[in-house]
Amino acid sequence: MASLLHTCYRIGDIDRSVAFYEALGFEELRRMPIRDEAINVFMGLPGDGPRLELTYNHGVTAYELGTGYGHIAVSVPDMDAALRELAEQGIEPEKPPYRVREGGSLLCFVRDPDGYRIELIEKAGQ
Repeated sequence: MASLLHTCYRIGDIDRSVAFYEALGFEELRRMPIRDEAINVFMGLPGDGPRLELTYNHGVTAYELGTGYGHIAVSVPDMDAALRELAEQGIEPEKPPYRVREGGSLLCFVRDPDGYRIELIEKAGQ
């Protein structure tokens, strides 16, 4: 049976992107140079493994995201606490948290330094 191993983003600045994902609770697990072309930085949530691959191509500082990309989602135990901690790092939500339906999970979106959307989800009843 197949399983999802990781997602890859191309990034323009390693330190800036690593700091952003660390603010979301990810840990840098390893860096892997690809000849003299690029560096892959593998990030993961505690106890989960390398689920996010950040690829920095030497000399490239920005990418077009296109219209097909949506977002990745990360669970948070307490939305208010998560947003306070992110604000201390200079990370602000796109708009205030909301629910899609009555009794549903609390949602909020932030953007990483390269413009990728990250959905924060506080599950209903937590």
